[in-house]
Amino acid sequence: MCFAAGEFRVGGADVWLGTIHGCDFFMSASQFEYWQHTQLTVDVTKGRGASFSLEIPLGVRFLIRSRLFTEEESKHMEPVLDGEGYLARTTDS
Repeated sequence: MCFAAGEFRVGGADVWLGTIHGCDFFMSASQFEYWQHTQLTVDVTKGRGASFSLEIPLGVRFLIRSRLFTEEESKHMEPVLDGEGYLARTTDS
């Protein structure tokens, strides 16, 4: 789901994966446990999603594609931040 900046409450049950076009991208920790070995590609496609996400009025939806990281890629992974670590980092800046 896509929320306006500041409308998503981040906590210890969330994992910050990075940014997409300057927007923070989070996933629940339980989802991350499943997806942590995959590269996720977030794309936008025409159509309507099944939520109240911000992109709905635009007639588009998010589509996530995935592939497993190679053994070599897995060796060079950077650690992710949980939501509390993300909040601490952003308040320290």
